[in-house]
Amino acid sequence: METRVSTTLPTSPRPRWRRRLITVLAVAGPGLIAANAGNDAGGIATYASAGAQFGYRTLFFMVLVTVGLVVVQEMCARLGAHTGVGLGALIREQFSIRVSGFALLCFVVANVGLVVSEFAGIGAALQLLGVSRYVSIPAAAVAIWGLVVFGSYRYAEKIFLVLSLAFLAYPLAAMLSHPDWREVGTQLALPHFVGSKDFLLLGVALIGTTITPYMQFYVAAAVADRGIGPADYARERVDTVAGAIFADLISIFIIIATATAISDRAPLDSAAQAAAALEPVAGPFAAQLFGLGLLGASALAAAVVPLSTSYAVSEAVGVESSVSRSFRQAPLFLGLFSGQIVLGAAIALIPGNLIQLLVQAQVLNGLITPILLTYVLILANRRSVLGKAANGPVFRVVATMCVAVVAILSATVLVQSVLGWFGQ
Repeated sequence: METRVSTTLPTSPRPRWRRRLITVLAVAGPGLIAANAGNDAGGIATYASAGAQFGYRTLFFMVLVTVGLVVVQEMCARLGAHTGVGLGALIREQFSIRVSGFALLCFVVANVGLVVSEFAGIGAALQLLGVSRYVSIPAAAVAIWGLVVFGSYRYAEKIFLVLSLAFLAYPLAAMLSHPDWREVGTQLALPHFVGSKDFLLLGVALIGTTITPYMQFYVAAAVADRGIGPADYARERVDTVAGAIFADLISIFIIIATATAISDRAPLDSAAQAAAALEPVAGPFAAQLFGLGLLGASALAAAVVPLSTSYAVSEAVGVESSVSRSFRQAPLFLGLFSGQIVLGAAIALIPGNLIQLLVQAQVLNGLITPILLTYVLILANRRSVLGKAANGPVFRVVATMCVAVVAILSATVLVQSVLGWFGQ
């Protein structure tokens, strides 16, 4: 009896791997994008400053911040999925005009601070490449304004995203710099806080750059815009939680790499110092690699953040909001965008330390964050908004504690700042 040998290869493994790849790509969505948006110019500078100034001592604080980010982002994604609208619309529907107006004002102020930090990031990035800030910032402002207003921003966005990938070198740099892993583990697991005003200010800056209002407004709106409903939320929840954890792991590696590379415990004086942490990966080209990454992250956010403000305000007052419209068709929308670009670039041109300006902008963000988080918490607790998907007893306690801790830290910094004005 003749034995027939099959000449065809088994086909089952290919569909299995294909299904797995499709599943992974499907899970990556608004939550991952929103969380990684926090690793912009201000975020990189703040994490690098934390490592340079306090070594590994902020690592445990970052673990707590990560828990807070997961909780907050999950609530916002759930609100978007179960209501079908973004935070701006929910706040307008659920609160009075005055209360809604106050929330919108806080959001605008927070975003203006972010726009300033992004242009400061552009200036710091191009200084590493030998270009004066007084040339680079105005040129970048005109270029970004033109790209958005004349509709060619989508192409530039891809370039900015590719440049931003340079910061993925930080985890590798942290490994190659041979840190004291025993100390790193201890600092991650146990609190080693420093009882000083500088540490508290930096802590609030870390909150402001990690749990930034822009991310919360974005994830809720993006989930709603993609049509992700209650039936699909289980998968989106994985995306949101995983995205928050991944983004903060990158942040932790930035702190580790910078703390190991810089032994002189002091605030960063320049972007070149922050770039030094990438030397184990890029060697003599560390400054250029850092500069390109900072340029991409800054330019991307310098366009997206003011756009988010323009969308929020225009939608709140019910006027045209689209980059495809002309100034005559959408005067408020494009006027707000243009005004933020001009204001952000002008403030970033003020003489001073660009890295410290980046950090100070995150402190401002940290002071405003608990106000907007309170709105999110109230909305997520209301059964009239979410029904059975509203926060349960345990989650409500955890979320309330996260918002309360952020509020207490912000209030403490605010009180210290006010007392400092009076010389106390």
